[in-house]
Amino acid sequence: MKKYLALVLVVLASTTAVARDQINIVGSSTVYPFTTTVAEQFGRQGKFKTPKVESTGTGGGIKLFCNGVGPQHADAVNASRQMKKSEFDTCAKNGVSEILEIKIGYDGLTIAENKGGKLTGLTRKDVYLALAKTVPGPNGTMIPNPYKTWRDVNPTLPAVKIEVYGPPPTSGTRDSFHELYMEAGCDLENKKACHSIREDGVYVEAGENDNLIAQKLISNVNALGIFGYSFLEENKGRLKGLKIEGVEPTLDTIAEGTFPASRPMFVYIKKAHIGTIPGIREFAEEYVSVRALGEEGYLSERGLVALPKNELAISRQNVKVLKNFSPK
Repeated sequence: MKKYLALVLVVLASTTAVARDQINIVGSSTVYPFTTTVAEQFGRQGKFKTPKVESTGTGGGIKLFCNGVGPQHADAVNASRQMKKSEFDTCAKNGVSEILEIKIGYDGLTIAENKGGKLTGLTRKDVYLALAKTVPGPNGTMIPNPYKTWRDVNPTLPAVKIEVYGPPPTSGTRDSFHELYMEAGCDLENKKACHSIREDGVYVEAGENDNLIAQKLISNVNALGIFGYSFLEENKGRLKGLKIEGVEPTLDTIAEGTFPASRPMFVYIKKAHIGTIPGIREFAEEYVSVRALGEEGYLSERGLVALPKNELAISRQNVKVLKNFSPK
């Protein structure tokens, strides 16, 4: 009997040791500043601890999120694109069978430069031709990218060396860049073939830290950087966003969808952790509150492009009923 009681006490002690009283969120570097702001506001209310938010990139974050259920696994993941069916299936295989999707707003995937830079705008074809590993050559063949300057790409552009800082393959921003820029600027029938980025030093992977890209541009007048609109807004005194096909990245053009590289952003929550990890449901309710996501909410001050009222109503209803996400 004593041995049995001792075993029970050991099990209880180990269970207590691994339990958490703080929400753990991973994922997108683009969504990170918005979720961090909500986490800080949530923590100030005093009822629950301030959630821990890590910037791991969308792809890496979803992998962590989908690893399983339990306090050793992440409760939520930020994503700068919608979760893929393949990722959803991986989640399900690991027991993460019920997921709440919250659309939080829109972002513009901008290409920025130093205020003293010589470029004012690009087309998505310009971007594809500048950064693709192979480009169309004579007689319909594909050749290694020979272009060294922007004028090589397009004779109307200045003779500035092509140098671009951008996200790594694990980033949702990289996925969005493939879709919104590379595919859109590429005439190949097989759009997947448009994704290959040159590896000769012209495109520099700058990790998951978008602030690092901004700093690179501040110190290099000729370089370009790829990141979300919020980081451009934070550095608007020192950086400028390039027009894409004649459209400047602004809150209005992104919200209207007239900026060619607008994209929605999401937070995914593991429903199995609601009621187990304290405060998850309340955190979701704070995220979709009008004071956070409304047109004049505190996230708009961080550069988030607010959801239209009908879409905000849908996000709020999804949180209210904890609607299950189902990929397209």
